[in-house]
Amino acid sequence: MDMSLVSAAVGMMAANTRSQIATRVTRMNLDQEAQVLQLLAPPQPAPAANNAPGVGGLLDVSV
Repeated sequence: MDMSLVSAAVGMMAANTRSQIATRVTRMNLDQEAQVLQLLAPPQPAPAANNAPGVGGLLDVSV
């Protein structure tokens, strides 16, 4: 087999591996940024599902 073909195949495999690593690192960074933004976002004052507004708003836990 011609050494130039072998060299080209090895180069393509190395480039593919680098591309996969870069994609994974970028995805991990985006996930981490999304988690930080969720922590920084103010909570939404929405009522619980299927409850009328005001239900469960005042709960006396001083027993």
